Amino acid sequence: MTTAVNKEEARKRLTPLQWHVTQEKGTERPFTGCYNKFYEKGTYTCIVCDQELFSSDTKYDSGCGWPAFNEVLDQGRVKLTKDTTHVGGNLLLLIANPDMVRTEVTCSKCDAHLGHVFNDGPKPTRKRFCINSASISFHSAGEEKKST
Repeated sequence: MTTAVNKEEARKRLTPLQWHVTQEKGTERPFTGCYNKFYEKGTYTCIVCDQELFSSDTKYDSGCGWPAFNEVLDQGRVKLTKDTTHVGGNLLLLIANPDMVRTEVTCSKCDAHLGHVFNDGPKPTRKRFCINSASISFHSAGEEKKST
């Protein structure tokens, strides 16, 4: 069930980049996010609603320029949606390049855009959840989290 986010409260709390990524489906520049080369133990949560999304145990260096995970803490915590914005309305481009259809990853609780998932990750899942640093927060292992 999606929870309505108070847009005014969120706009005040989020940085312009966090707002652009999570609310306007933007993408941070590759290799610029604070979690790209970050490997401490803990949990990654949605920057908007603090829902727990990813464990550091599933994070790996994919070389893509964004934090990459091969699994979600729980499938119910994200929504996966086909994304054809990369090709616009160009059907011929889409037919010639079916890999241009991406799968968008959003938070199931607040609908924040997180990134995309691809099927070129490591075994056993073969998943690469390519997530914008601007869309997540990190909580170190053992740190008290707010209840969500």
